[in-house]
Order: sequence, then C-alpha cells, then structure tokens
Amino acid sequence: MAAEAAAPLLRVRDLRIEFDLGERRATAVEDVSFDVGAGEVVGMVGESGCGKSVTALSLMRLLETPPGHVSATELRFQGDDLLTLPEREMQRLRGGAISLVFQDPLSALNPVLTIGYQVAEALALHRRQSIKAAWPAALEMLRRVGLPNPEHRARAYPHEISGGQRQRVMIAMAFICEPQLVIADEPTTALDVTVQRQVLDLMLDLRREQNAGILLITHDLGVVAETCDRVLVMYAGRLVEAGTAAEIFHSPRHPYARALLDALPRLDAPHAERLVSISGQPPDLSAMPTGCPFHPRCPVATTQCREEMPPRSVFSPTHAGRCWHPQA
Repeated sequence: MAAEAAAPLLRVRDLRIEFDLGERRATAVEDVSFDVGAGEVVGMVGESGCGKSVTALSLMRLLETPPGHVSATELRFQGDDLLTLPEREMQRLRGGAISLVFQDPLSALNPVLTIGYQVAEALALHRRQSIKAAWPAALEMLRRVGLPNPEHRARAYPHEISGGQRQRVMIAMAFICEPQLVIADEPTTALDVTVQRQVLDLMLDLRREQNAGILLITHDLGVVAETCDRVLVMYAGRLVEAGTAAEIFHSPRHPYARALLDALPRLDAPHAERLVSISGQPPDLSAMPTGCPFHPRCPVATTQCREEMPPRSVFSPTHAGRCWHPQA
C-alpha cells in the first residue's frame, strides 16, 4: 500500500475576512483555500489591495476584531484550529512555531530597544531564558543573516542601521526559534536588487536548514519564479488561480494571471516596445461588481462573466482556477 502523503503544516479552507464599515460590511477576502507544506515555498501574488497582507495577518490572528471578522471551514496549523485556539496558545505559536516577517521593518521594530535585545527577546520568550542567556544565540543569528560586525550592531537602534540591515534583523527574529512556518510579507520591498538577492538567498538557506514552510507574499513575479514551488494568484480578495510555478508561468489559464505575466519587462523586447499594463483599476471591495470581479478589466469577458461568479475549475491535479473562459 502506498504511503499516505504528509499532512500540510498549514491548511486553509474557505477563508473569509470582512470589515465593518459603519452599518455595512466589506468583504476583503472570500473563498480562499490553500496549503503550505514543510520545506515548501508558496508564493502569493497580486496587485495592492487584493487581500494578501490581510490574509497573512488573519493566519496569525493579528486582525483587530471588530472591525475585522475572520471565518473559515478549516484553518489549521499542524492540526491545531487557529480560529478557536485560546489566546495563550496563539501567543506560544506566534514567533515560535509560526513567524511573520513584516512588510516594513522600521515600523515593526521597537524604536526604543536595541536590535540585539529584540532578537534575544524572541528566543527568551519562547525558550524561557533570560535576555543575558539568549544574547549569544542572538549574536550568532545576526551573524548568520549577514549583519556586519554583529557585536557592535546588536547595540544599535533600528533607526541607526540601513533598510537592508533592518530586514536582516527581521529575518533573524523570524528564524531564531526555528519555526515550522514563516509568513514573509513583501520581505524585499524597497531594497536594491543586490540586497534583495541576499535576503532571499538567506531565507532559502534557513528554510533548507530548518525544513520550514514559507508563505512568500510579493508583487515581484521574478522573485516568485526563482524561489517558489507553488503560486497563488489573488485578485479582489479571491484566489483566481493556483498551481505549480511552472504551470503559472508557462501555462496560465486565468486572464488576470496572464495579464500579470504580460506586464513583466522583457530583456529581449525591442527598445521601442511599450510596457504592457492592465487597463482599469481593481474594484472597490465595498462595492464589488456582479459576476467575476475581473470582468470590467478582462479582454475576453462575456455576459456570463458579468452576471455569474465562475466556479472552481481543475486543470490538472496541481492546477486550478476560477474563470468561465480559461485561456489555452
């Protein structure tokens, strides 16, 4: 008998996130389902406002409720129900078994504490050590993430180091407790290309060493192509296509996924060729259009697209999407 496939670290089914807007509610995320396995890098891509970051915060139960409201038919980490887990247990998971690399490290880091203290504090809280006992491990982690002269830098404050160095500190905090799952929300935003490459290589090295699963949220499809095993394409809070990186990049089926790829600059394009853009704007989540949310911007939309939400279509065992007219 064939061995059963290992259960995923993270299992999300039918995730829905709503926000109170006065007397009405806006749906920010709806009907989103995906898994993240051990040692796997899953990329989540889409335009700003499509629900990527709010999804990450909901997984860590960091959304303020109210005005936020999170529901799902299943939201489990290693079998634990993240929706009903007591807050004390969630505190044990946050920063320990599940870590979050925030999008803006300057805002996420405490401005009145040294960076060494903040990295050591993560270990002290989850391993029940004193800051003094955790300090050598914090220095070693700062050294591993490539922070120059960590003994000196550890006593600096966040505003005294560069953006790339602050991002390395965030990664050190995320990985020091050897988490099983890391959620990285735009970890390379505003970094120059060289530092981006170093940060990504560092995350992948730590992933291999610790066999951690990574949910990588980014706008950069080039980063996704180089680092991710599977890709989730989000639009207007909906998961419109999901598949392996090869399937998404070489045979995208949803017009939005294809449009994102067409908008990538090409080195082999003629100099006079203009960059392709996606016409229109993403919809207002408090006033969603009927039918497929992408239809106002879609070049192949029909009356059916404007009137009915497409069901989930399976293109292969690893590839699925929601479109009435999937591209060949």
